[in-house]
Amino acid sequence: MSNENILRYTLRVSRNLFKKFKYVAEYNGRSANKEIEQLMKLKVKEFEKEYSKINLNENKDND
Repeated sequence: MSNENILRYTLRVSRNLFKKFKYVAEYNGRSANKEIEQLMKLKVKEFEKEYSKINLNENKDND
């Protein structure tokens, strides 16, 4: 993935929840960031399976 395709996003979450999440991520052999990415991919896959594939127009800025 090239740097131009990487989005930086600030996540606001309780410190205690994040510590627990980081523990789970490490248990799964991932960083917290990679664990979030995996969960996002899973949710999108589940959504597309239930409803339909999400088609984004690559020519537009899709935030």
